[in-house]
Amino acid sequence: MAFCANCGAAVREGTAFCAGCGKPVGAGPQAAPVAQPAGAGAQATAVQPAAANAQPASSGLTSNVAGALAYVLGFITGIVFLVIEPYKHDRFVRFHAMQSILYSAACIVFRIAWSILVSILMSFTAWTGLVLVPIGLLISLGFFVFWLYLMYQAYNNCDFRIPFIGSIAAKQVG
Repeated sequence: MAFCANCGAAVREGTAFCAGCGKPVGAGPQAAPVAQPAGAGAQATAVQPAAANAQPASSGLTSNVAGALAYVLGFITGIVFLVIEPYKHDRFVRFHAMQSILYSAACIVFRIAWSILVSILMSFTAWTGLVLVPIGLLISLGFFVFWLYLMYQAYNNCDFRIPFIGSIAAKQVG
């Protein structure tokens, strides 16, 4: 049985890369074949080099990337990052996942309340729709831009807290 020179993990015969650290195994670095120059009328074929620094599938994401991804689909990714194993113990990822869930819920509640308000006011006169519908679109654009800002802050390892929602999320994750 061979062992990786980098991390000491056992390596099966015939494998080119260590399953523990992803480094190439063997005496030296493996060189990729070089394409031959094309002759007159001949085609050159390029050989793709092996991925020397390919990450193993079990390496996972860093905390800042996982925190930013927790915002991508709101409820869904927030719940996923609260449940899956390596991230449910990371306070930074749990905070951003919980804040993502609460922010998504707040956006949905606002949109429902706004729709009810617009429906009630439009029952009196339809002209209010000319004013309220564009205002609703601007508010939705603001929610979207703020959502992008939250992902940016999480990616930069900032514990940015939304007023009121951020304190609830911090209490939930401990």
